[in-house]
Amino acid sequence: MMKYNYMFLLKYFSITAMAAGSACAIAQSSGPYPNRPLRFIVPYAAGGNGDIVSRIIAQKLITQIGQQIVIDNRGGAGGNIGAELAARAAPDGYSIMLGTNTHVINMSLFPKLGYDIQRDFAPVTRTTSAPMVLIIHPSLPAKTIKEFIALAKAHPNKLNYATGGSGSSAHVITELFRSMAGVQLTHVAYKGVAQGTTDLMAGQIQMQFNSPATALAHMQTGRVRALAISTAARSSVAPGLPTIAESGLPGFEASIWQGIFVPARTPPEMIARLNREIVAVLNANDIKEQLRVQGLDSLPSTPEQFGAFVRDEIAKWAKVIKISGAKAE
Repeated sequence: MMKYNYMFLLKYFSITAMAAGSACAIAQSSGPYPNRPLRFIVPYAAGGNGDIVSRIIAQKLITQIGQQIVIDNRGGAGGNIGAELAARAAPDGYSIMLGTNTHVINMSLFPKLGYDIQRDFAPVTRTTSAPMVLIIHPSLPAKTIKEFIALAKAHPNKLNYATGGSGSSAHVITELFRSMAGVQLTHVAYKGVAQGTTDLMAGQIQMQFNSPATALAHMQTGRVRALAISTAARSSVAPGLPTIAESGLPGFEASIWQGIFVPARTPPEMIARLNREIVAVLNANDIKEQLRVQGLDSLPSTPEQFGAFVRDEIAKWAKVIKISGAKAE
């Protein structure tokens, strides 16, 4: 998991002083869009990575559009509660949602959902991307991805990998790695990522995909060895690490990403305005730096690019989940 900057959270927490319901009670006034506060539905609890990213974006966006933005945290059920709420919101341009790779994974992980990320939402822009770092216990002889794959092939099912639970991002990312590399690894699911990391450092676990902040901190102490990152391109948050794709597994790509969605049937001109304003926020140097401190790369896009990316992600993870047999916990 990401290591959160709580001093940052305290600094910007004031932007949600209004209750979430107050935005709905404000009557629309005349004038160009937007002419009243926006409701920003975050399907995660306050203090988490998604919440912090939302506040970074909202604080800058307020000054650009001249309207208040109410952060509405609706955590629970792996992001599904907030997504269901956002799917039912009026498509009037005044409700936006932070969507993540979890919502795409959930499409195949849960047998029944109260929303469809493609049918019920329109994409606005991708916002951020973060790599996962493949770390191993330093006692293993592998120093590169190629060497680790060779080691795993020589010892099928003898290497354990830790995740924060079945169906978690780390689980499906490892299963993608396993299937592409053609190796057999043993999954050990924990109730949280931290315990798995502790057991990896103790030598009970041999491999884990973890956040850059955690991975690099433990790498510096010599308690883990970081081999590569999961994203297609190298990341500013871990500049010294190569990608898995360039290190022996061409075509491998996986990320912890976030983006902005609005309810389906929101007018195109409102989506275009939101895209223009949020992309400007994400391209600002001060915002890029704030995101980098949180372990994130700014990655804005057009609505069309984001929509195509989401379609590809749904297909990719559906295949991985089917092969792995992952189930929602």
